[in-house]
Parts: sequence; C-alpha cells; structure tokens
Amino acid sequence: MKTNRLGWAPYLLLLPSFIFLLVFFAAPMVQAFGLAFQDAGGNWSADSLRRMVADAQFSEALSTTLILIVVIIPVQFALALAMALVVNARLKGAGLWLYIFAIPLGVSELVAGIVWFAIFTERGWLNSFLEGVGLLERPFIFLSYQERGWLIFAIVVAEAWRATSIIMIILVAGLQGIPRDYLEAADVFGASGWQKVRRVILPLLRPSLQVALILRTILAFQVFATVIAIAGQGLTVLSSEAYLWYSSYRDSHVAAAYAAFILILSVISTILFLWLLPVHEERVT
Repeated sequence: MKTNRLGWAPYLLLLPSFIFLLVFFAAPMVQAFGLAFQDAGGNWSADSLRRMVADAQFSEALSTTLILIVVIIPVQFALALAMALVVNARLKGAGLWLYIFAIPLGVSELVAGIVWFAIFTERGWLNSFLEGVGLLERPFIFLSYQERGWLIFAIVVAEAWRATSIIMIILVAGLQGIPRDYLEAADVFGASGWQKVRRVILPLLRPSLQVALILRTILAFQVFATVIAIAGQGLTVLSSEAYLWYSSYRDSHVAAAYAAFILILSVISTILFLWLLPVHEERVT
C-alpha cells in the first residue's frame, strides 16, 4: 500500500510565518527585556524596574488598565455572543447582519477613538441630541479629567464598539462547528432558548471562548490609541506610560520595563485562562 509522505513540505510552509514571528516579535521582545534590565551605561541592573514601580503614574496606569479589562471583556463577550447567535440562527438577512457587525473591523483603534471623542465631546453628537430632545438645557461635560468614571465609560463604549466584532467572528466560527443534531435534540426534549445556550452551546463553544478570551485580554492590556484620543492626558494606562517614557522622557529603559510588564501580565492572564477553561471533549448535559 502506497503511503503519502509529506516530508519537509509542512515545515517549509510554516517557515515564512516562523521567520515573521522571529523577526518582528521574538527579537524585539528579547531586546525589550534586555533594555528593561540594563541601565544607561549598558550594565545589568534592576534600576529601570524600580523607577517604573516608583513612578507616580504607575499605580493609576495599572489600576485603570485592570478596570478597563474587568469592565470591557464581560460586556464584549455578552454582546459578541448575542451577535454570533443572531448570525448563526440563519434568519432572513443574517448575512447582512454579519457585514454590519463586522464594519468596526475596518476601523483602526485611533480612528475609533476619534469617532467616539466627537460623539462624547461637549459639542458632540450626544450632547446635541440630548439638547434637541429636551433632556439637557446645556451640554454635559463627559470628557473631563475631573470625572474619571465618565472617561472610563467613554473608553469602554468605544472599545466595545471597535473590538466586539473580533470576538464575534471567533464565536461564529465556533458555533458553525457545533453539529445541529445537538440543537435539534434539545428542541425535541423541549429545551428553552436559555437552556440550549447554557447546556449545549456554551460547553461546546469552550475552545472558541478560550481563544477569544485570551486574544481580547492581551489586546486590552495593550489598549493605547483609544485612550489617547478620548482622554488625552486625563487618563493613563500602561501602554501610554510606556510611550510617554520613550517619546517625552527619552528613557527607553523604563519604557522597556513597562513593555516587559505588559508582556508578563499578558502571559499570566493566558496561563490563568488556560487553567480556568481547559479544552477537552465535552458531553452535553
């Protein structure tokens, strides 16, 4: 019997991706860690890490980043799951809804921040609408450095609009991989819509949920342009502090320490999600 031997073909196909990751991800990562553990003279030192932790903005940047993650991710997953279920229901016009939901994928992070800044600013669309319907007598100041809560709210809305589509696409792919026999069996046994989601869809969707959760959390740790566009200097996150130390203070070592810290947090969150959401063969109950 003649067997098909692929030989080196799979490795050759993976080689371009491997080179890309090596040049544009692995090498800069190693260089950043090297800078984080060196002083200005090139000697090995933890001085940059101590300066980062002692930075007056470090605690605020860390707390704001964590708050955004804790608020954004549940909101986005709830919205993404609802959108994915609508698309996967194969209702009339479901394809159109998929295109509509995917529109934000073509919008960059900075552009999304500018769009929502124009909506929330003092003379923006939201204040104009609220004044037009008589709910406000004068514009409400949403974006003020004195109102941290409103700034976070505006960023959460902008990020939810911009990045929910990424999660939706992953969940749609996962939903389409679920055999319809399971859902039809649930209908036969009289399961409600919520019971089908809880007992059938979510257990079988765990691999997609795990991938989407890890990807979105990593991207949330790196949120930058949306925060700058909406809040300016009124709110700070870890990535904006890294940029500030590099561009304004001209200290690449502390900037690299911030970048390394973001990477460590991303790795820890990935390990945590892999532990909390292990992927194995699920039995529908």
